[in-house]
Amino acid sequence: MADPERRIRKLQSILDVAKAMTAERDVDRLLDLILREAKGVVEADRCTLFIVDKEKGQLWSKIAHGTGEIRIPLDAGIAGAVATRGVPVRIDDAYQDPRFNREVDHATGYHTRSILCVPMLSTTGEVVGVIQALNRADGVFTEEDQELLMALGGPAASAVENAKLHEEIEKLFEGFVNAAVKAIESRDPTTEGHSRRVADLTVGLAQAVERAPPPAHPRISFRPDDLRQLKYAALLHDFGKVGVREHVLVKAEKLYPHERDLVRARFDLIRARLELERAEARLAGRTAAEVERQLQELGVYWDLVVEANKPTVLDEDQSARLRRLAGLTFRDGGVEKPYVTSEELSLLSIPRGSLSEEERRQIESHVTHTYEFLSKIPWTRVLGKVPDIARAHHEKLDGRGYPLGLRADQIPPESKMMTIADIFDALTASDRPYKRALPAQKALDILSQEAGKGMLDPAFLGVFVESGVWKITAKAP
Repeated sequence: MADPERRIRKLQSILDVAKAMTAERDVDRLLDLILREAKGVVEADRCTLFIVDKEKGQLWSKIAHGTGEIRIPLDAGIAGAVATRGVPVRIDDAYQDPRFNREVDHATGYHTRSILCVPMLSTTGEVVGVIQALNRADGVFTEEDQELLMALGGPAASAVENAKLHEEIEKLFEGFVNAAVKAIESRDPTTEGHSRRVADLTVGLAQAVERAPPPAHPRISFRPDDLRQLKYAALLHDFGKVGVREHVLVKAEKLYPHERDLVRARFDLIRARLELERAEARLAGRTAAEVERQLQELGVYWDLVVEANKPTVLDEDQSARLRRLAGLTFRDGGVEKPYVTSEELSLLSIPRGSLSEEERRQIESHVTHTYEFLSKIPWTRVLGKVPDIARAHHEKLDGRGYPLGLRADQIPPESKMMTIADIFDALTASDRPYKRALPAQKALDILSQEAGKGMLDPAFLGVFVESGVWKITAKAP
């Protein structure tokens, strides 16, 4: 006669594990949870949980007590019979049942006596999987064992379906993010790999911070969902660049190629006119010293244009010579014209980099575009901060960042870490045609200077340096 209290305890255990199953989203951990509970509920020596794979026409098991992964045809053996018919099977003597495959016992050295195999039925009656228990501890499996295992199979089926759906959604997100990164890189091939490197560095820094939280951030921690959220934010932090005009995005020098060609054509015209003057003077027996001086000066100023056009820091000597160039003119068809126009001079006089103020504003607008785009995505609850984390990666602790001018206490810690990773990769990247890659140690020195000026989080930077996270993407100096 069944023990009522024992049955109640087992039912309560099934209820408890059913609650736990609803919260578990990792398929492997869920299967292990179901398997351990099934083994305990029916007091079996071993249990195996098979999942139905309709596409391949198979039953598979990642977890089986006493065995490794198993894959069998959908209609094979006792498990196959249960999977195809959807009804439980209880066998008191396995070796007397023709469906039992004795070869498994012979191969493993195990001796199967009794078997209880039940379907895991979804709410629509579809067989999601099969739970198979072997060798009850004190004899054969009972009707009550079958009822209890069936009671576990229902919520287990729902939990497995939910976990598989969750896994599919994650794969969908991964596919979307990867496609978005590819779209970014297709707009600006010179930064190919930047988003992925920033993601690797940022997640690596978050993990290092959690392992050894700095005194300034003693309670910081990151769950797996937090790290996935951070990874997506880092991968998509530059997505807004798809909204920036391409010629601005890939601008390598201060003058666009067609602008540089126009200046070159003007200098060629000036040179041709001067050479004509020199030839006429010589034919007339006059000295051409002044023309020679102007030709030599023209070459010097063209070299200045070429040098100033590079996206390097403009020094004071170059600036002074550009101002002198601004005053030079030549006559063309009786009209006085400048060697370089005011617009060209303004671009050549950019003190650092290759972008004008207007172009820089366009580039900086990518952060706002990123936020607007990411905000339109219906992120899950655990990924809901992706837009905010991505938007703040150009903010600085002193409030001089963009686009919102946030101060230290307003910037998410994840964004502070991403800022460090983003700057480090921009400094050390070897795929930028408009600048040389800096050695890792030089880049770390620059980051330290920025932190010293109150722009970057010194605690996070300390972990970045001391833990060696920077070595993920950079060679040691």
